[in-house]
Amino acid sequence: MSRLYLVPTPIGNIKDITLRSLDILASVELILAENTRKTTHLLRHFKIDKEIQSYHKFNEHKKVHGLVRQIKAGKSMALVTDAGTPSISDPGFLLVRTCLENDIEIECLPGPSAFIPALVNSGLPSDRFCFEGFLPHRKGRTKRLASLADETRTIILYESPHRLIKTLEQLSEYLGDNRSASISRELTKIHEETVRGTIRELISYYKDHTLKGEFVIIVGGLPS
Repeated sequence: MSRLYLVPTPIGNIKDITLRSLDILASVELILAENTRKTTHLLRHFKIDKEIQSYHKFNEHKKVHGLVRQIKAGKSMALVTDAGTPSISDPGFLLVRTCLENDIEIECLPGPSAFIPALVNSGLPSDRFCFEGFLPHRKGRTKRLASLADETRTIILYESPHRLIKTLEQLSEYLGDNRSASISRELTKIHEETVRGTIRELISYYKDHTLKGEFVIIVGGLPS
């Protein structure tokens, strides 16, 4: 049966890729990549030679139906993103939904995702949590922040270096200075770092330190 494979790729350390992921990448006819150059580097490292085609948020609407037709015709494909699991704050949802609407089976392999290690090593409750990904840049941002003020579960956010301070200051405004939080960056890489404290303490820390890498913000829920 024709199917689409969603293949997680390492978020930093290339050794974190699974044996099964390598098997799938070596067996499919086409690999859809968010960044073809980065995926080519990964494949060359593991001596995999496959056709690669770009698939990202800027072209997914244009390409999705043609790709589905190819899968229905029998072409095997795997989707990978820059890092982590496809569809988690990355392209993937649209293709998965369209495949399912066309009775194409989906198989998602388990593997790396940045928010799991960040959550676990934060020291904050991990039995119940909500994943918010990236906050909206403009429209809907304040409404989303306001909705998080009464969230009792641990909150997980992604953020880029140039927006980190702004996001922390807004979290301080809506959730309070003293809310416990943790920030991880460069996970699985040489310069991996996790800083824990109150939101106010984290603002002070990052105002005095270089902002580099992708950040995962973990914030404690509203105390009961």
